[in-house]
Amino acid sequence: MQTSEDAVDASASLPVTSRSLAPEAVPVGVPLEFPIVDSDDTLLFERGAIVIGADEHRFLFQHFRPQRGDVEAGSPESAAESAGKSGEAESLRDMHLTIGALIGVRSQVGMGAPMHPSRIIGFAPNESLFVTPPVADGKPLTLSVGENVEILAIASQAVFRFVCTVESVCVVPFHYLVLSKPGAVRRLRERKSVRVRASLPLRFGIDAQGTGYESLGLVQSVSAMGMSFVAPWKVGEVGKRIRVAFRLCSKDMDTSIEATAIIRNVQQGSRPGDPTTHGIEFEHLDQVEQMALKVYVFDRIDDVIFWTSGPK
Repeated sequence: MQTSEDAVDASASLPVTSRSLAPEAVPVGVPLEFPIVDSDDTLLFERGAIVIGADEHRFLFQHFRPQRGDVEAGSPESAAESAGKSGEAESLRDMHLTIGALIGVRSQVGMGAPMHPSRIIGFAPNESLFVTPPVADGKPLTLSVGENVEILAIASQAVFRFVCTVESVCVVPFHYLVLSKPGAVRRLRERKSVRVRASLPLRFGIDAQGTGYESLGLVQSVSAMGMSFVAPWKVGEVGKRIRVAFRLCSKDMDTSIEATAIIRNVQQGSRPGDPTTHGIEFEHLDQVEQMALKVYVFDRIDDVIFWTSGPK
């Protein structure tokens, strides 16, 4: 039988190095003594890189989950860190939702109802949510007090699904809803998988080892892992490696990216002459390119198509 003294001794024997990083653990303006990775092990800063200024430091912790890249995810340090978290349900605080965050709302009445866009406009101390009325076909969706609704929330670090009850429908000083504390919270996936609509020119080359680009395509959606684009002809079969070049402009970054990518799916047009849609996954992006993609997705979260049937 394990005594409390045994438990104390066991925890004391574990290394004190934590994989997760607190803001005060990341210095500004001096070379880093360790690499920093995101929760999915995507490299954010290499060892020796410098976090330049308070704005970059704040951005790092607002949009990512910085962790030490020199501490293995399955190491005793990580096990000790997560031991106290196992079995705990996600709370509103754990989800890192912010005022202005985009959410999808649908009633639990009926089957197969679509998600309708809404926004979080406030939080109460008891974890109730204040949200704008969800919109359907340009008009506010009618919801009743006591009605249960399903929520799909795009947080800064992941996508969550949960259930709330409509506690109040308010019209003064403006139209808004009060929803109960989230229940049955489920993390669907990391934020890296969220796709946003786009309309970007893309150059592509069918020879992954070549230097030129054969033709142009039009990017329709972008994620941190890949994109979909249409081309006037079928570029290649699933599994083929190609070269792509495109430019991403966001509020804080303007980045030109040239990379190799693998074709993951192909959808040819239904009629002769229709463009072909390709889904690709990027290979070997550097630190700047990875950051540019994540910033681009975050800046365009209003155009998220995660809960829709596809681009319109």
